Amino acid sequence: MYVVGLTGGIGSGKSAAASLFAKLGVTVINADIVAREVVEPDTIALSKIAEHFGQNIIQQDGTLDRAALRNKVFSNEAERLWLEQLTHPIIGDAIFTQLNTTKKSGEADYRILESPLLMETTQKHLAQRLLLIDVPTEIQIQRTMARDNNSEEQVKAILAAQMAREDKIKLADDIIENTGTLAQLEVQVEQLHLQYLELAKKTA
Repeated sequence: MYVVGLTGGIGSGKSAAASLFAKLGVTVINADIVAREVVEPDTIALSKIAEHFGQNIIQQDGTLDRAALRNKVFSNEAERLWLEQLTHPIIGDAIFTQLNTTKKSGEADYRILESPLLMETTQKHLAQRLLLIDVPTEIQIQRTMARDNNSEEQVKAILAAQMAREDKIKLADDIIENTGTLAQLEVQVEQLHLQYLELAKKTA
């Protein structure tokens, strides 16, 4: 199956673009959803996380206390790396499986892997083509502050932890400039959809 990797920084409109591709019959695998699934109750990953960080990382209902885990790894590089070394291969295997399930009737001839860390991780190797949803940094800050009720300092800290916009632009095969309306975004998605269908047909 031909795979397009879709990414974008916080506040870029990556999820809106993914939804528009889904409307066109494209199966979208969301890496964030997969990352949540691999640490659900009774998974190997969750038991190893509890073993490493302590049982108080598990909530009373048996689910992972994500806020507590974030606090433990956000300011501790060694703990963040430990967590990534545990979860990234498991997430990668689960994504690979979902990307390569049998094609259903009516489904487009390519699939999309939507991931905020597509370019920062080995996930990029799962895709034949990389699509970046891009907006200027000032717009990212404005949108994220309005959406998440975060301060400008908080948003800038999140941006500082992500790959630089300029580096993402260099790695991308295709770029959607998402500074306009949803209707304008939809036009760009539809144009790329036709292009991806052709590429999928050529590589089939």
